[in-house]
Amino acid sequence: MVAKVKPSQNLPDLSISTDKVCFVIFKAREFDAKDVVTEPDPGSNPTDDGMLSVLEDHADDPVAVELAQFIHAMSEDEKADLVTMLWIGRGDGGLDDWDDLRAEAIRLHSKRTALYLIRQPLLGELLEETLAMLGRSCEEFSPP
Repeated sequence: MVAKVKPSQNLPDLSISTDKVCFVIFKAREFDAKDVVTEPDPGSNPTDDGMLSVLEDHADDPVAVELAQFIHAMSEDEKADLVTMLWIGRGDGGLDDWDDLRAEAIRLHSKRTALYLIRQPLLGELLEETLAMLGRSCEEFSPP
């Protein structure tokens, strides 16, 4: 359930744009849709297999690589916002705790933020939950 934003509530200023958050949400959902690897070392041609391997979670998954590169290219402030949004979305605090959570995100996740975020179950949903608390949405976002 999405928390309603009170009109008088002071919302944090984000360093990250809504479009960037929406891109992460879009790619995270694409990555979360992957299935377990059923044949780790297939010897056949992907065309012969009906391209089913693209639906499996391989170590060299292009979606994970794209998402990691996108996050690596962000500023430290943008990364801190994403981690803070994840934590708020999963209930580790609320918008009133933004400054404290963000300070902790900066302290803990400066070098491995992309890996940390990609490994979080339901990353897209949790980020979207916080985005809604901030009065923003991905309704008008058009994925590349």
